[in-house]
Amino acid sequence: MADKIYNVLFLCTGNSARSILAEALLNRDGQGRFRAFSAGSQPKGEVHPMALDVLAHTGFKTDGFRSKSWDEFAQADAPRLDFVFTVCDNAAGEACPVWPGQPMSAHWGIEDPAAVEGEGQREAFERALLYLRNRIALFTALPIDSIDAMSLQTKLGDIGRSDGATGG
Repeated sequence: MADKIYNVLFLCTGNSARSILAEALLNRDGQGRFRAFSAGSQPKGEVHPMALDVLAHTGFKTDGFRSKSWDEFAQADAPRLDFVFTVCDNAAGEACPVWPGQPMSAHWGIEDPAAVEGEGQREAFERALLYLRNRIALFTALPIDSIDAMSLQTKLGDIGRSDGATGG
C-alpha cells in the first residue's frame, strides 16, 4: 500500500506572497509526502514579483503559481484537505469556508513582506521564506501517521508560535 499523501492549504488574504512561498517550500521539501496549495480570501489576482524573484534565486521553479480564491478549495470537486494553515493574521480572523475533509488547522502568522516597500523588501521576503522553511521543516518531521489528533493539534499550534510569529 502506498504511503498517504497529505493535502495542505496555506491561506493568506491576498495569496500573493507568504502563502505562495509556503506552497513552494512544502511542495519541494515535503519529500513527496505532501501536496501543497495556496489561496486567499481576497486574492490580489497576481503573485508578488518579489516572491517569484526570491523563489527563483533560491533555486525554485516559479512557473504555475497564481493568486486564487479560497473558494476553489471549498468546492465538492476540490482536493480533500488534511491541513489548513493561515500565514497572515487577517486570514486567521476571517470566517473560512467549510473545507472538504475536515482538515486540522493552525495559525502560522508571519509579517507580510509585501508591506515593505523599496529598500528592505528583498530582505523581508527572504526572512519570510526562512521562517516558513523552519516551520515546514518542523511540520514535515512530525510523526503524523502515529500521533494522536490532540497531540498533533498541539504541535501544529506550537509550530505557529516559533520564531517570527505574529499575533492572531
